[in-house]
Amino acid sequence: MDISEHDFQQADAKAKATRAAGHAVSARYDALEGRIAVALNTGVHITFPVELAEGLAGATAADLADIQITPAGTGLHWPRLDADLYIPALLQGVFGSKRWMARQLGAAGGAARSEAKKAAARVNGSKGGRPRKRALAQVTQPPRAGAGPVSRRSAATLPATR
Repeated sequence: MDISEHDFQQADAKAKATRAAGHAVSARYDALEGRIAVALNTGVHITFPVELAEGLAGATAADLADIQITPAGTGLHWPRLDADLYIPALLQGVFGSKRWMARQLGAAGGAARSEAKKAAARVNGSKGGRPRKRALAQVTQPPRAGAGPVSRRSAATLPATR
């Protein structure tokens, strides 16, 4: 794939703008707090718990302490964990891939304990709870004489023998 000079200049300008918005100058793992601390060239300091970031939860202190800043300063890399975080995304509150973030939000939403959710659960419980899944009725006896061919649809409506 050939890249034109114009495309290269646009990409370079975008990279410079991203870097100017803030790039990492230092990063460390604070074992006492269980947090990653990142200092940016703008004077902003970001700290976040390791459990909040994709690929870092459950890692050892030694693995978390081995942080590399990418040459442009826009990324953090943990070589032992094969985990990467993008500084501009961190500034926006994004701590992993879209798929991973959606899974985290879904898990948090499913665990919510709102009054409305409690009330709905009580109503469903008073109705007997979640309906049981039923398998199609199995035909265990031959069809009655003169009933004609039996299709799957009509077989499901025949009374099952016990």
